[in-house]
Amino acid sequence: MAGAAAKVPAMISSAIANARPKFNIFMKYARVELAPPKMSEIPQIRAGIAKLLSSAKNGSWKQQTVKQATLNTLVGAEVLFWFFVGECIGKRHIVGYNV
Repeated sequence: MAGAAAKVPAMISSAIANARPKFNIFMKYARVELAPPKMSEIPQIRAGIAKLLSSAKNGSWKQQTVKQATLNTLVGAEVLFWFFVGECIGKRHIVGYNV
């Protein structure tokens, strides 16, 4: 038992040393991907929404490949799931609201 207790600090320091590079890579991408949009990006967002609405109106979405349609469906599902997760966090309950 004493031998196992003596190995714990070495195992913890080894785990931290192994996790540090992966954590640094995560933080590198998190700073870029999780940041809110800048004011200079607002026109690009509006143009993207306008393009999406126009493609929905004129039916160009029918000309997508199966791969593109699958990817768009998965992105839409991800947005929907994050909405439901946010609702659960906001109401602090999985089922129902406290009225």
